[in-house]
Amino acid sequence: MVFEFNIQKQSGYASIHLSGELIEKGQATDLLQQCGQLITEECNKWMLDLSGLKYMNSSGLNTLITLLSKARTAGGEAVLYGMNKKVNDLIIITKLNTLFKVASSQEEAVKMLDI
Repeated sequence: MVFEFNIQKQSGYASIHLSGELIEKGQATDLLQQCGQLITEECNKWMLDLSGLKYMNSSGLNTLITLLSKARTAGGEAVLYGMNKKVNDLIIITKLNTLFKVASSQEEAVKMLDI
């Protein structure tokens, strides 16, 4: 399955929807570049909707960490939500749930961004 993403810029934040399988570093190159562009546009608060993400491995985890680092370095935040059981278990096993803000819904993710 192919990895795809969609970024929708909202008032004060961006909603980033990930779908497919994120298993190679090169798959996320465009995503990272476009998120870098968001930073230059002073949009540094991101909701990462993982509801369409079927599977990811260490490359996917690295991509999420890179996104979080970009947002926080720019004074913003990244919140994860919508994870399926496989992805959620991976986030918990790797203890990334202690690094990321994790929301149970889109509404909660918006609140966690303090918009």
